Amino acid sequence: MDHLRRTRQEFARQAAAFAASAATTDRSQLVRLIEAIGEPARGRVLDVACGPGIVTSALAERAQEVVALDVTPQMLEKARERCAKAGRKNVVFMEGSATALSFADAYFDAVITRLSFHHFLEPSAVLKEMLRVLRRGGSVAIADVISAEQPDKSQLQNAIEILRDPSHVRMLPGSELLAMVAQSAVTIERQETWDQPREFEEWAGIVANPGRVAPLRTVLRALAVAGQDAGMGLRLSDGNVHFTHTWQLVVARKT
Repeated sequence: MDHLRRTRQEFARQAAAFAASAATTDRSQLVRLIEAIGEPARGRVLDVACGPGIVTSALAERAQEVVALDVTPQMLEKARERCAKAGRKNVVFMEGSATALSFADAYFDAVITRLSFHHFLEPSAVLKEMLRVLRRGGSVAIADVISAEQPDKSQLQNAIEILRDPSHVRMLPGSELLAMVAQSAVTIERQETWDQPREFEEWAGIVANPGRVAPLRTVLRALAVAGQDAGMGLRLSDGNVHFTHTWQLVVARKT
């Protein structure tokens, strides 16, 4: 199965749970992202890999127009439902790939993506496309979970994520994500990281595949008992498996 087909398959199944997850709908994270973009978020905005439209709907509160793009039809349907419920009439929904954006050069004032880079085979190619369709002086924003800086811990953490969701490719260490953006024709205006506590059952349940959950629970419990934090603060608390996702937000202006 090729990666694009696998991604569609995974997120078709995950659409409902992902749209309702407290971890992805956290209002404080949405405010953090949109405020970091600043004035360009009031213009024409592209939400790349929009998923169920959580960021799209928040952007549409102030933007002139938002284009919500995703490769999975079921995710776009959830995005339509969310935006319709909120009364957002300034959103255009498009099915398409982040590696081949069907827009003219310099079309958008801001281009945003959240929780997507770790699903891309070539994140640098996606970033190049995002910058191509962004006007000079516009803002590009990437918010994603990142891995530990130590290679062995990064590899273990990514292996765990792939066991949960085979469409996962690789969470980048924060330094690598920042360097990727810095090497482009941009000026980095803001970068920050923060931790988000997660609980195994909630996190594993989103993929809606019970056959994966039991063996993965066993593996994570064994790692925690052995004192292996897997680069993600893996631990047992009250008999349950807990860990931490570290997020990084990078906002840059195209020069």
